[in-house]
Amino acid sequence: MVDLIPREHLFGNPTRYGHQLSPDGRRLAWVAPYEGVLNIWTAPLDALDEAVPVTTDRRRAVDSFAFAYDGRHLLYVQDANGDENDHVFAADLETGTHRDLTPFPGIAAGIVGLSRRVRDRVMLALNDRDPRFHDLYSVDLATGDRRLMAENPGFVGFLVDEDYAVRFAMQAPANGASELLIREGEGWAPWLTFPAEDARASGAENLDAAGQALFCRDSRGRDTAALTRIDLATGETKILAAHDEADIGTVLRDADTHEPIAYAVTHARRRWHVLDERFRDDFAFLDGQGLGDWTPASRSEDDTLWIVVAGSDTRIGEALLYDRRATTLRPLGSARPELDGAPLAPMHPAVIRSRDGLGLVSYLTRPLDRVGPGPLVLLVHGGPWARDTFGFDPMHQWLANRGYAALSVNFRSSTGFGKSFLNAGDGEWGRAMDDDLSDAVVWAIAEGVADPARVAILGGSYGGYATLMALARNPHIYACGIDLVGPANLDTLLRTIPPYWEALRAQFQRAIGDPGTEAGRAQIRERSPVHHAHRIRVPLMIVQGANDPRVRQAESDQMAAAMAKGGVPVTYLLFPDEGHGLVRPDNRLAFFIRAETFLARHLGGRCEPVREGEAAESSLLVVRDDERIVPEIGSRTSL
Repeated sequence: MVDLIPREHLFGNPTRYGHQLSPDGRRLAWVAPYEGVLNIWTAPLDALDEAVPVTTDRRRAVDSFAFAYDGRHLLYVQDANGDENDHVFAADLETGTHRDLTPFPGIAAGIVGLSRRVRDRVMLALNDRDPRFHDLYSVDLATGDRRLMAENPGFVGFLVDEDYAVRFAMQAPANGASELLIREGEGWAPWLTFPAEDARASGAENLDAAGQALFCRDSRGRDTAALTRIDLATGETKILAAHDEADIGTVLRDADTHEPIAYAVTHARRRWHVLDERFRDDFAFLDGQGLGDWTPASRSEDDTLWIVVAGSDTRIGEALLYDRRATTLRPLGSARPELDGAPLAPMHPAVIRSRDGLGLVSYLTRPLDRVGPGPLVLLVHGGPWARDTFGFDPMHQWLANRGYAALSVNFRSSTGFGKSFLNAGDGEWGRAMDDDLSDAVVWAIAEGVADPARVAILGGSYGGYATLMALARNPHIYACGIDLVGPANLDTLLRTIPPYWEALRAQFQRAIGDPGTEAGRAQIRERSPVHHAHRIRVPLMIVQGANDPRVRQAESDQMAAAMAKGGVPVTYLLFPDEGHGLVRPDNRLAFFIRAETFLARHLGGRCEPVREGEAAESSLLVVRDDERIVPEIGSRTSL
């Protein structure tokens, strides 16, 4: 029997990750623990042992950052306990002082752009005027002085050039389309429309450095999204890259011109394709270094230095410094060196055929010591406009190590596989999207992977919703389920979405149902798990962050109450200092301790004994524990 991998090695704080080069290539920054909390660190590139923390938060991770082009400031973004009301801060690396560039209560801000031509300022989006819509401001990094660049009357977002001139705006009309408007004086005029069937797969990406060309992802007239270039003077559109199996993915751009130099396409696995011959030798060299699935994560302004992150299904993300002039690689460290030599299980891509003929790109990880069928956990990604990919997945490794096969399925509505596949989920929440998941279970049983009596389903956000609906629609398929921050009532979900998502409301209604019509209201009710809780016959674990602005605590409260009426065991875990997911490591570990116990009870897998002090600083509040599975490790209860 393989050794147990400690939970902390999979779900505790990484050692270091997120490496970024300063524009001048002289400094390196990354995220690493400071007194047990993830913070931003920086050091001279030639003296990494002189690293010092830029931030010293002692409660919640600070991990979203970028160097400014002025050679002095580092910008970072932080919310409060998961409320997603992000503020943007500027840290002066010379003086060590910090400034909140968005010092307004109750706002949500974000970085829109950093320019090499306007080095002393940053472009920010800020919703202090109207909580529904973000206006654009140019903000001085040193003083915090801000200038209004564009007021937002209801747009999804803006596109600016290198001089911080606001050139285009994006809006989502009620018909589900996506419209690109061009700036004309103080007003806006329609310029380009992506019809509703193309809206989620298509859109404007960036301008070239000269401001003369616009690059888009465009699925009009084809199924998969191509990479296109539009000449703004003539309107001529040129397709730069397209593939039949999948949309164009990550695009690498020239540091000076912003023209595409390479792009990635991911169907089952990611593949890079070079557009600019000047970079062909770089990609050939990196492909030959045994890096697995690698990607350029950061580049110096002169493009001579790259940070490359290498990884695979059994190789944890490792950062390396690539010197293009010397053609050398310098290791910068693994995110989780404690997993070196651990019994990690390989991941296997598979294409599962749905009952109506769609190809569902999926990923299966089986226990190293299993022969024949056994327990299976079906993992459902959030979004739903997202996708699963090949690579190191701590959830897959945790489950396989505990004795379960892990299966992730790109059900219809997942992104990256063309607009037909993406749009096939509209109106199919809790119907065809759920059918895809049950079809995957049938496949796993037929392939000799899954014991039909020992199948669980687990997911977060949309995946949590899918878990609840799967248990209600197909109670005979699953032995148990775990729902993390999943909506239970689509009516209340739509009525309580964050105000700054207002511009995207038409997209949600197209997918879920229009509450403004009788038919839409009927569909919303019929597809809400809370109204079908009486059909659930297997144990359920519900996990919720109290500060979640997307899926409010009331969603989980409603579901737990509805389940209690049916007498089905419910374990309800509430984290008062979390939002849409678990960020603090002690909270993550507290969840996985209980999830292991829950799955072992109902599927028969293995559990790691709780270590002394493990998750002792978790804020976990146990709202219900009908099965009495909660170990005594400092949690509170309100049964």
